[in-house]
Amino acid sequence: MPFPLRTAALVATCVACVCAASAKDGDDDSGATSQSDATPSIYLDMKSSYVSLPAGALPIGLGNSALFPNLQGVLLANGTALPHPSGISLPAIQGAVVDLPLTIDVTDRVSLYAGVSASSISTPVSDWSTPAITSWNIGFQADLYKQDGGSIPTITWQPTITQSVPNSSPLSTTIFTNILEFDYAFDKDETRGLLAGVQDTRVSLNTALANIHPSTIGYVGGYYQWPNNWKFTGRLGVQSFGGAELLNFTPVHPLTQPVARFDLDRMDDNDNRLFGVMLEIMWMPKPAYQLTLRTPLYFARN
Repeated sequence: MPFPLRTAALVATCVACVCAASAKDGDDDSGATSQSDATPSIYLDMKSSYVSLPAGALPIGLGNSALFPNLQGVLLANGTALPHPSGISLPAIQGAVVDLPLTIDVTDRVSLYAGVSASSISTPVSDWSTPAITSWNIGFQADLYKQDGGSIPTITWQPTITQSVPNSSPLSTTIFTNILEFDYAFDKDETRGLLAGVQDTRVSLNTALANIHPSTIGYVGGYYQWPNNWKFTGRLGVQSFGGAELLNFTPVHPLTQPVARFDLDRMDDNDNRLFGVMLEIMWMPKPAYQLTLRTPLYFARN
């Protein structure tokens, strides 16, 4: 079975298992199920990102590899990649990406999402490319264990499959991202707490002549939510990337460098996100930046 189908089948199986486990937990709880659990939230979790990437780097980040599906555009840069003594070097790029995943919060523990992304890029020697859909994605986020005032932190798993569009080029990518995060809340309302997690990113190309090695990010952080429902979350970590060999391009060297991500979100009284802004800084070893605005469009909301 081809890689995309294998991973899609894996995600579908995991979703079914997690939903079944969540339903069983709900049956074991005393009392009736709350109305908020019975009515899922459905929304378009729109994310608009600007990315600035230094020359010689690939866009792997914490939580969202925004430009990776447009790898062919990143590498070819409209035919204007920069010459290098040992090959063709990767140019510095700027990118604009819009992610449109349709998201369903099945319960307060399980969310499913699937959608498309569109992007446009520019380099020092080329204008902005025509915006186009460059990928689709599917995944879920599930609390494998809920703290609920206890001493063991909440454990959250988030796998995502991203497939570039079109997928017939040798540089077409299939990306499998896994995030496992631990959340220890200091109060019952979970308005302040500590975070720790790990993200594993694997990239498959349509050619045996190029190879992108895995990327692993380990991080720690914390969050605080004020009484007016503004919430700040910070994560600091280290990214270990095995490098890449890409056709006739100069190899992307392995690196172990810091990464930081800061989120500021406006929530409602039921912890639905109304607005969010995220800033991420990745050293490769020169810094790369990603600024993202989250403006969810709700069709149904608890």
